[in-house]
Amino acid sequence: MQKWFPGSWRSKDAAQLVTYPSEAELARAVAELKAFPPLVTSWEIEALKTQLAEAARGERFLLQGGDCAERFDECTGDHIASKLKILLQMSVILVDGGRKPVIRVGRIAGQFAKPRSEDTETRDGVTLPSYRGEMVNKPGFTPEERNPDPRLMVNAYQRAALTLNFIRALVKGGFADLHHPENWDLAFARHSELSEEYHAIAQRVTGSLHFMEAILGVSAVEMKWVDFFTSHEALHLYYEEAQTRQVPRRTEWYNLSTHFPWVGMRTLDRGGAHVEYFRGISNPIALKIGPSLKPEVLSELLDTLHPANEPGRLTLIHRFGSRKIADCLPPLIETVRKSGKTVLWCCDPMHGNTQMTPDGTKTRHFDDIQSELNSAFAIHRDCGGFLGGVHIELTGEDVTECLGGARNLVPADLKRAYKSEVDPRLNYEQALEIAMLIARMMRA
Repeated sequence: MQKWFPGSWRSKDAAQLVTYPSEAELARAVAELKAFPPLVTSWEIEALKTQLAEAARGERFLLQGGDCAERFDECTGDHIASKLKILLQMSVILVDGGRKPVIRVGRIAGQFAKPRSEDTETRDGVTLPSYRGEMVNKPGFTPEERNPDPRLMVNAYQRAALTLNFIRALVKGGFADLHHPENWDLAFARHSELSEEYHAIAQRVTGSLHFMEAILGVSAVEMKWVDFFTSHEALHLYYEEAQTRQVPRRTEWYNLSTHFPWVGMRTLDRGGAHVEYFRGISNPIALKIGPSLKPEVLSELLDTLHPANEPGRLTLIHRFGSRKIADCLPPLIETVRKSGKTVLWCCDPMHGNTQMTPDGTKTRHFDDIQSELNSAFAIHRDCGGFLGGVHIELTGEDVTECLGGARNLVPADLKRAYKSEVDPRLNYEQALEIAMLIARMMRA
């Protein structure tokens, strides 16, 4: 096996790699990114790895969620706060249901690139490059907007830095104080029945906290804020390499653009560039796995990416769809068991359940999402293990992108507030509802 360094992936075949018109402009953008300070720190990364190791032992539960793809124009205080609020609300529900600490990880501050099935898109006889996220190009269907621009990586870094700065200020400034969950209200949803149920749960959690403080005679200072970590698909390897570096008093290499990068299914080639890059970084990493992954390939990936069986190193995020999970998941669980490796199992009930409406709108149905989650909990239990986390595309906004849920959205409702440029997300009410269903599954 070749010696690893941050750019060793360049010697491998790279799926989904962006082709830029100017190599010189790409080199200038990468050099600028390399000179910027890191977005996260190695000690934050190691803290998350410790918590993920605890989740793999059943002592914590992973909640990972956020936008399918971030947009530059949504780097505002209101948008960032609403994303944080819904994840905090969901985590309180899961704490109440599972009776264990929850790890909060946002798909945020870096989720600016998306893989595409095709390199090009054709409309009315005109063919242009596919939209790949605002780190790469723009969604408008014009040659100027669809042309890949390496300066957008610099813009993405800047938006990520602004987002992280605001999140840290909110968390450390008391916004995430578990004594005051009412701070997490979203104005448009205050009169929702699900919101009322959430507040009943929040009151139980707050009451328990005050009871503990009264009994112990101390203030639970550590409950004044919560840990919050970031994640994104490490798809755009030029960007990831530029933020990969060593830190003082450590020999390991860290991707310091995020705490928790993952490899998507379209780039999970065991001999490809993305696996080569992930092989050498010391972050906790995740793999998205689906119906096309064969047990023997998973075994090789475990050897390549998880050779030392380091606690908290590897999370497997399965995304089969409600109709395939029963056939596809058990053989992979058995493969991991035979390897002797410890991983954290996490369910993504979104991506395997994508469907198209008759008018060509991409959507997902709440019932399919719930069904896959039900199956995941049951299959892991029947195989002698447990599901340790969920990975969900959601937003704190009042969008209409997924069907079903408490308000039973139908295809005609999608036109009211469909905002996503890529994949459909659960809205505020649907996200709260799914959290309540997960909490019941955890109790069971």
